[in-house]
Amino acid sequence: MLEHDVLVIGAGLAGMRAAIAARDEGANAAIISKVHPVRSHSSAAQGGINAALLDRGDDWKEHAYDTVKGSDYLGDQDAIEVMCQSAGQALIDMEHMGVTFNRDDEGRLGTRAFGGQRRARTFFVGDFTGQAMLHVMFEQLVKSGVRSYEEWFVTSLIQEDGRVCGVTALEIRTGQISAIRAKTIILCTGGLGRVFEPSTNALIVTGDGMALAYNAGARLMDMEMVQYHPTTLAGNGVLMSEAARGEGAYLLDKNGERFMEKYAPNMMELASRDVVSRAEYTEIAAGNGINGCVLLDCRHLGEALILEKLSQIREIGIDLAGVDMIHDPVPIRPGMHYMMGGIKTDVDGLTNLPGVYAAGECACVSVHGGNRLGANSLLDTIVFGQRSGVHAAQASRNVEYIEFDADTVVKQEEQRIQEILDRPQNGDRVASVRLDMGLTLDKNLAVYRNQAGMEETMHDLRALKERYTTVPVDNKGQIFNTDLVFALELGFMLDCAETITVSALERKDSRGAQARTDYPDRDDENWMKHIVTTQGDEGPEVSYAPVSVTQWTPEERKY
Repeated sequence: MLEHDVLVIGAGLAGMRAAIAARDEGANAAIISKVHPVRSHSSAAQGGINAALLDRGDDWKEHAYDTVKGSDYLGDQDAIEVMCQSAGQALIDMEHMGVTFNRDDEGRLGTRAFGGQRRARTFFVGDFTGQAMLHVMFEQLVKSGVRSYEEWFVTSLIQEDGRVCGVTALEIRTGQISAIRAKTIILCTGGLGRVFEPSTNALIVTGDGMALAYNAGARLMDMEMVQYHPTTLAGNGVLMSEAARGEGAYLLDKNGERFMEKYAPNMMELASRDVVSRAEYTEIAAGNGINGCVLLDCRHLGEALILEKLSQIREIGIDLAGVDMIHDPVPIRPGMHYMMGGIKTDVDGLTNLPGVYAAGECACVSVHGGNRLGANSLLDTIVFGQRSGVHAAQASRNVEYIEFDADTVVKQEEQRIQEILDRPQNGDRVASVRLDMGLTLDKNLAVYRNQAGMEETMHDLRALKERYTTVPVDNKGQIFNTDLVFALELGFMLDCAETITVSALERKDSRGAQARTDYPDRDDENWMKHIVTTQGDEGPEVSYAPVSVTQWTPEERKY
């Protein structure tokens, strides 16, 4: 049987960092991913990675305060302190691994400003920082000797005597189901962006790890906190990096006015993402937009700067919108981008399931709370990926492999999947169910929400889950059956969509990404707490967890 001390599910930055850290601790570590590691969605991160370096006159406490404020005081301050204290070394480690961060005229690592932060502490590689980091991390993964199961899709977590002891996985290239035994498992599967349509996320971002953990009994936390990024390209939702505003781009209404002065007079376009997205939505709704958009204006930055630091998004604008930002403003609008919630963990990545860890976007530590600051996501993956890898490796030394009947487990999973393949044609399609799900969430759980709209989405989801039980898979083959993979992903997505909607209905205040028109104020007396969802017999069950407050007392958030 295949077996490992530490099995990491997901091969983005969090996953590879976790696997390398576990290997460095002497563990027999492996990584399993439904795509090749360098095709992971971490490659889509554009703007940079945050760190407060003392030689710049910066202090981790300033970074932490900006993060706490950005979270609308829902972030756990003990976890935020860990992340911000670790940021400087994490950044230098990446530079030593070979990431070629931009440098300033003096040859030092260069920085740019990012939203919600009072200092320019975002280190970057042009506007493709995630891609640069991902490729360097993959080189380190190869060097480490960690075994990599590429293009394997994990279908379930195996449990024996109340403990997760392995996974079942579909090898996409052959269609074969295998059981892999593990002492510890780290979920690093990324977000759930494609639960919404449109989204800045890749098509592979389907909430797999969150749903796997949820179905095994893990707690999910802050699932209502879904970030809409202020600058996504009109028509397709492709991300236009915050790096543009970090370099000084303006947001304009149809009259050419910088409307952010009305909403965030001090930080203007560099207010936190939820504030900017709501401002854009308000202007568009008031008739001050153009075809449902506002404009991202980079013309004053000059051709040289755009070609040096914003070359990728310039090409995106030309290719997908027919607009060259050197000469013309680009039409943009808020679009689904990031999940602040996820699998509830401690600062070492440990979940409520013994031996199961999580890191990166699928996890909720919670360092982002109600709203993530731009460029804290890459930092999150590196810091907590490493911590979970170290802790899981150390924990694996003290436990033995749990025996289970692998043949029976595999046969049961093969039977379950064959039943999906055997469904008769009925005119429905996985893609149709997926699109209907994405559209109802984008309609009712986007920048603004209310009770009636969210109840409509709950009703839609019940119908969609019923359709899912009979939706057919056209391809009946085994080799590279992507139709089957899409069907399995859809099941995970529907689970995630339900927890998002239930949590959003439960939270009766406006905080960060949760902006309710029927409860427009932040209510610290009643809702300064996390919403936790677990799987029950009738669907998600709701409970609460306290918010950790260490140094910073909640106050009104102004930019």
